[in-house]
Amino acid sequence: MKLEYVPLLHVQRGLYRIPRGSERFRAYLETMVDPQTRDLELPLVAMNPMGKDHLPTLLDALLELDADGVAARAVADAGPRLAHVEGEFKMTLVVADDAGGGWTNRYFSEFSHRFETKPYHKRGWLTSLLWTSEAPSAQTVREETLMTLYRAAHIQQHSFAQTLREMLAQEGFAMAMAGCARPALDVDELAYTREVIASYLDAKDQPALMACLFGDKAADSLGYQPLGLSERAGLALALYDVRLHCPER
Repeated sequence: MKLEYVPLLHVQRGLYRIPRGSERFRAYLETMVDPQTRDLELPLVAMNPMGKDHLPTLLDALLELDADGVAARAVADAGPRLAHVEGEFKMTLVVADDAGGGWTNRYFSEFSHRFETKPYHKRGWLTSLLWTSEAPSAQTVREETLMTLYRAAHIQQHSFAQTLREMLAQEGFAMAMAGCARPALDVDELAYTREVIASYLDAKDQPALMACLFGDKAADSLGYQPLGLSERAGLALALYDVRLHCPER
């Protein structure tokens, strides 16, 4: 893949300098949408334009630790390993608000971020989300960036995941290649998770997918039937399986 990192954290911080209200929202739309084509110009859909003070505070912290630089270096490091994969993409970081104001359900938004990115891919964009509920760190920025890149590579080679089986394969690969150690469960919990989700591997319906991937807490938050699974149980199993069979990752 041909990759280019585009720093947009300063753009997001600039929008929060505008007083919260209609003026900021208009500026957000004007920044995100091309005035000529009315198509998406910058991939800031996950940003909360009406965010409160915790958002500029987080962005200041991210800018201070040079999160854009960390992400750019991660892109540069991954580039040679992805050179054989077809595609040309621009990559950026976007802050998503899952902590204040009820802008988003974390699980719903994360599912979309992982599995419903076709509109971005068509426009040549890859985004990594940084969440307001999580403390900023260079390690998180690097891992999120690499996960996004390897997820895109998996999609380029295997198309967009539709079933739970395909989603587990995609995310296990992306997390393992990014060097993630979490989510993690003990051996007994992993075995239990494997048993529970076995009958759902070909599922495509969102209630089953959400419950299997993210666990009972996610299912409850969305009004879906829980399956007796721990937090992010399916994702933990996916990461474990890839690392078990390909330990060099």
